Amino acid sequence: MTDFTWGAGAFPLRVIATDSGPVLLSINPGTDAIEPAKHRARPALVEVLAVGEGRGLNNMRAIRTTIGDRLRYQDHTEIDGDGVTSLVIRQRDTETGLIATTTIAQFDGVEAYRVHTEVTNQGDKPLVLQQVTSATLIGLTGHLGEAADLDLWTARSEWCAESRWYSTALGGAAGFADINTAVHGHFARGTISFAGHSTWSSGEYLPVAGVENRVTGHSLVWEVENNGPWRWELDTLFDPAEALALALLGPTDVDHAWTTRLSPGDSFTTVPASFAVATGGITGGIGALTGHRRRSHLAVHADLARPLIFNDYMNALMGDPTTEKLLPLIDAAAASGASYFCIDAGWYDDGGDWWPSVGAWEPSTVRFGERGLTGVLQYIREAGMTPGLWVEPEVVGVLSSVATELPDEAFMYRAGVRIVEHDRYFLDFRSAAARDYLDGVFARLIEQYGARYFKWDYNVTPGSGPDTDALSPGEGLLGHTRAHLTWVEALRARYPEIILEACSSGAQRMDATILARYDLQSTTDQQDYRLYPTIAAGAPMSMPLEMAGNWAYPQSEWTDEQIAFTLVTGLSGRLYLSGNIDRLNEHQLAIVREATGAYPAVIAHHAQALPAWPLGLPVWDDPQVALASATDAETLVFVWNRDVEATSAALSLPAHQGADIVVDTIFPTALTAWPTEWDAASGSLAVDLTGAGESARVLRIRRA
Repeated sequence: MTDFTWGAGAFPLRVIATDSGPVLLSINPGTDAIEPAKHRARPALVEVLAVGEGRGLNNMRAIRTTIGDRLRYQDHTEIDGDGVTSLVIRQRDTETGLIATTTIAQFDGVEAYRVHTEVTNQGDKPLVLQQVTSATLIGLTGHLGEAADLDLWTARSEWCAESRWYSTALGGAAGFADINTAVHGHFARGTISFAGHSTWSSGEYLPVAGVENRVTGHSLVWEVENNGPWRWELDTLFDPAEALALALLGPTDVDHAWTTRLSPGDSFTTVPASFAVATGGITGGIGALTGHRRRSHLAVHADLARPLIFNDYMNALMGDPTTEKLLPLIDAAAASGASYFCIDAGWYDDGGDWWPSVGAWEPSTVRFGERGLTGVLQYIREAGMTPGLWVEPEVVGVLSSVATELPDEAFMYRAGVRIVEHDRYFLDFRSAAARDYLDGVFARLIEQYGARYFKWDYNVTPGSGPDTDALSPGEGLLGHTRAHLTWVEALRARYPEIILEACSSGAQRMDATILARYDLQSTTDQQDYRLYPTIAAGAPMSMPLEMAGNWAYPQSEWTDEQIAFTLVTGLSGRLYLSGNIDRLNEHQLAIVREATGAYPAVIAHHAQALPAWPLGLPVWDDPQVALASATDAETLVFVWNRDVEATSAALSLPAHQGADIVVDTIFPTALTAWPTEWDAASGSLAVDLTGAGESARVLRIRRA
């Protein structure tokens, strides 16, 4: 029998294997010794579903696969280097000759783990895989407690309504039913599962989730790391002492039309998944994942100072840039303290309809007069800012000449037909022709035009994917998404001076693989400043605070409080300035300049801070929303009041409980301050909102 613990910090993992069962991975080091007779009642670390092999227990779950049950421990090794420690576990199925190699990695000083599995066919017959878990975890009951005390946290996400978090009681009506498995002598067959489809990895649900014990605060949080399809599932087990399991997967046959053929000698590697075991509820788990996410980021340096960016799109030019409209905005952006100015969609369009004409990435011949686009970009530089451009490089509009100039192999095809969605074709990054074309595009934009910032958008998604040179469309899509990531890394290596913003109709592709390779993430396309706070407050569940590109778009017809409201939203993450600021009067500009003046210190604080939610994770229409950004030295609290009748709000600040504190308003200081009263015993800060109306503030909390 093999039984050992591995991992640094408060929550090491436990690896268990017997001669009669596969390797098990437990998040609870105190898991009781497992009797061989009960070993098979628990899911294997690696579950492999293959055509002709199926499941050992028939249902639609990912666990208890026949191959998974047959895997047996071979050996393990530990690897140290570059601030990462890895455990590599190897198993073998003697009947098929399949070797499963699982790698679990942990950054030094981080209480989180990343895991992936490679399966290799060392048999003499091909295998058609239908799904492979990156990992399956047990020990949930031992760490978290019984299901009756557990809440599952998940988030719905869609265009203009991203990051909407909600909890489901696992013991409630939407949770698990107790079918009295002892009477039936059989597992339950149901599961609580979530899946993301196609290339909008966060277009339906976020690939981040967690479970917390509402009584003890023990938690487990996880994320599947793929810029394409994913699945995770919680399953009930037979043994009350081991009542829950978690399976983490990339694409599957049943969810995503994914199969792949492993001929003898071939290998397949799953998508990575990360998880953190914690106390302190969901907040504690997300704090651990935040440190892990920061350490996971691609080593790029152009954005280390996180300069202030102005973009002309949101509630401003809305895809209709011209020299006449841009020059006043450029002047106003420079006067407001912006360091970068990004010209958004439409800069390439001659016909007045920028959507179906994307693809050539050549400047419009009618929008910019004698200056031309290069002249406008030079004007940006002369104003003391660095120029940027909006691009959507992964698609080609149906009206673009590129749609006929590139060879067919450059595009995604399904059943011999070119895939089209909303007047766009899709480049297939598996194709050298597609990659070579984009190499040329970016060489021109960077080397000739001098663009150093790119808002990288992705507004359409191709469904199950291309089936050319693939056993299934899901296989073709996974090959494409992986090739896309590799290409982005190569682009950044060639041009280390560029900054990349990830955008996808707002945040429809807000996953860990994208976030690790881009510098900031647009959190939404939401144009109503009153609806934005829920999105902004939820964004740090998916990314570090300093990456959350939150739009602020002040308008001349707004009141001072409305202008401050949108700027607080921007400051709660990576302030991303827009709006018709060239129309603001001097008084209004002063409010903007106060926010942009505060920005450098705020973003530097965010980069060292962990998020918390003093009013809890917000519901979409909550009257008050609050997000905290906390370091050991101080806490910044961003509070939005959307209820004009509200008289008070109570902010929970447990990190300061029992201490005397000082509360300052750091923005806006020129508007009426909100009176506060601190109860040290309960750790609650009462905020007097009487007469405040629709307004927002940034408060700084320090120990006295």
